[in-house]
Amino acid sequence: MIPMPFFSLIDAILQLYTLVVFVMVVMSWLVGFNVINRHNQFVDMVWRTLIALTEPVLRPIRRMLPSLGGLDISPLVLLLAIFFLREMNWWIAARIAIQ
Repeated sequence: MIPMPFFSLIDAILQLYTLVVFVMVVMSWLVGFNVINRHNQFVDMVWRTLIALTEPVLRPIRRMLPSLGGLDISPLVLLLAIFFLREMNWWIAARIAIQ
């Protein structure tokens, strides 16, 4: 039997990754519209960290999606997948708790 804190930990990790994806999307817009400058050392450090955390997951999604010009919907697909995983996590936790 898997203890319930295990499912809570998985949910917390997925929720934290959701936040990382949101921050990466907003920061990419800010960099793209030249609101923040990547020549700033702190901004570049945050940018590289976000890219290192999200790019390994987003790259395969981008390969599977058709080209939509300048529109990148891979973060949206990733967020939907994370939502699905969080719901599946709690569904499994509830099924185990019933038994």
